[in-house]
Amino acid sequence: MDQTAFSAEPLIRLGCFLGILAAMAVWEWWAPRRPRTIGRVRRWPNNFGLVVLNTVLVRVLLPFAGVGMAFYARGNEWGLFNRLPLPDWLSIAAAAVLLDLTIYGQHLLFHAVPALWRLHRMHHADLEFDVSTGVRFHPGEIILSMAIKFAAIAILGAAPIAVVVFEVVLNATSLFNHGNVGLPAAADRVLRLIVVTPDMHRVHHSIEWRETNSNFGFNVPWWDRIFGTYRAQPEAGHLGMVLGIDRFRDPVELRLDRMLWQPLRGDAGQPGRSIRR
Repeated sequence: MDQTAFSAEPLIRLGCFLGILAAMAVWEWWAPRRPRTIGRVRRWPNNFGLVVLNTVLVRVLLPFAGVGMAFYARGNEWGLFNRLPLPDWLSIAAAAVLLDLTIYGQHLLFHAVPALWRLHRMHHADLEFDVSTGVRFHPGEIILSMAIKFAAIAILGAAPIAVVVFEVVLNATSLFNHGNVGLPAAADRVLRLIVVTPDMHRVHHSIEWRETNSNFGFNVPWWDRIFGTYRAQPEAGHLGMVLGIDRFRDPVELRLDRMLWQPLRGDAGQPGRSIRR
């Protein structure tokens, strides 16, 4: 991946993001998994307002993004895959998989540490679950996540193309597995062997804390199965389960300004306790 391709990386990611977002929005409109109780007009401007804010913030504070760190690590021969004599295809695939494992571990951490949960709980406080929930993250969480990702890229010595592939797949799967869409049961059983499906991830957004602290994966479901955090279905069923967390349930909390101040309000809560089961 040369510097010309590097300069096109934001456009590649943006094109994939917009294409998948449009496809998921149409799918949700055509065949929603759960009935909508709060309209898109009330939620989407605020959720996507976070996307704009986070994008500007990341570009200002971390202008080179993950792929820039990959080029820097390669130029300085940092990291595992810049030193191991592996075929390119193997080092790229292994780096992408290990970056996904890093994101899984980070997700666990944001549930287990009260200060980090304060940031992450905004993602869980959405009163609906749809494609816009997949981009609803506090700016503080985004910056910390980027710092963790930079460290992982440097330690692994991930190739720039591996980082681009990982980022595009991560964005795509986050939009897909937060979709308010249903798959035939047989298709869902097969797909969730290789990718996190909406029914699998929806369990993670249950108000029941034992369910909130399960199904942490974004891209692949393997880590949840390996580390014992997998839960197949919510106890109340997908139509009966209550989404969100037990505070911030007033719809006024869906406003952008309320979301941004949410980490500073109230105590942290207890979700991390359920990881130690």
